[in-house]
Amino acid sequence: MSISPSGKVVLIGFMGTGKSSVSRLLAEKLAWSCADSDAEVERAEGRSISDIFAEDGEQAFRDMESHELSKLLKQHSHTVIATGGGAVLREDNRSAMLQHGFVVALSADPEQIIARVLLDKSRPLLEGAVRERVYGLLETRKGAYDFAHLTVDTTELSVEEVVDCIVMAWKQHSTFP
Repeated sequence: MSISPSGKVVLIGFMGTGKSSVSRLLAEKLAWSCADSDAEVERAEGRSISDIFAEDGEQAFRDMESHELSKLLKQHSHTVIATGGGAVLREDNRSAMLQHGFVVALSADPEQIIARVLLDKSRPLLEGAVRERVYGLLETRKGAYDFAHLTVDTTELSVEEVVDCIVMAWKQHSTFP
């Protein structure tokens, strides 16, 4: 798979796999900027993702998410981008990610994901029974992250170990410094 020399590393994966934590440390290690598509949506809308879901619904959120992701991918700066877990649900988003960057899927064991997100009330897709919702969403999204250039299972790894795996793979597959 060829890698675009745009200077983007795009982190994808289910919620609770470590995208936000990994993106910050990876950006620091590469001396790049760091962006989070969910945070960009919240900034642009002036409200939380939970409020967007409650007031406008998931479809409207996905439209906003696609718009902000497209803007991030087209920026000229070297950037590590952490996407929302559902950003991969749209083919246009997947194509744009592959076109503009090195795509890394972070994964984790379902029980580890549950442990990481159990007390996080800011995740609208987890309202209700968290365990059942996580397993249900994982089943629904089975294969959704398979288009990535690299997959890293974060279940037993520290953030630093995940970043080291990504940097090593990125250097091997990249044509830029």
